[in-house]
Amino acid sequence: MPKVGMEPIRRAALVEATIHEVGARGTLDVTVSQIAKRAGMSSALAHHYFGGKEQIFTAAMRHILGLYAAEVRGALSMARDPRMRIEAIIRANFSSTQFRNETVAAWLNFYVQALKSEEAARLLHIYQRRLRSNLHHAVRQIVPEPRARILTRGLAAMIDGLYLRQALRPDPIEADAAIDVILNYLEDALAPRHDERTNS
Repeated sequence: MPKVGMEPIRRAALVEATIHEVGARGTLDVTVSQIAKRAGMSSALAHHYFGGKEQIFTAAMRHILGLYAAEVRGALSMARDPRMRIEAIIRANFSSTQFRNETVAAWLNFYVQALKSEEAARLLHIYQRRLRSNLHHAVRQIVPEPRARILTRGLAAMIDGLYLRQALRPDPIEADAAIDVILNYLEDALAPRHDERTNS
């Protein structure tokens, strides 16, 4: 029988073990036994806390999304203007917590999981909607529509694309380099266009 008060600790250990195991193997094709072993407990106990592999994956995904949301909130709390808010969101996506190898690999595999799991698809939809909403709120204060919506989609696509690139390429990109890629795109997109310069 599980010890009283140990459930939150063991659940957290299993979630972290799931992220590490998926990251190490680069696939969702891991067993509850492998996850439990990494967490230092029996597979029976893992089943007791989560029920099955899909539930453990979903809990790991929620954990990553929770950390991500906290990173974004913290970064936004220190941003003083719309331009700084955009950069804060970008930097939060490539923080040491979010852009570590295990988390990147887990993100990629959670996208795969979303193709067959309604709950995973729902969680990914929440993440994508929140990312676009946060970006668009700041972008539209700098450029008018429809440019703001186009730029928002471009920034969100670049963030997801760099995660995909990081997960698949043999020579990883550093977080600072990934941030620079997106900030350079942002600066270019915010630069006055030829027709805007001639009309001013």
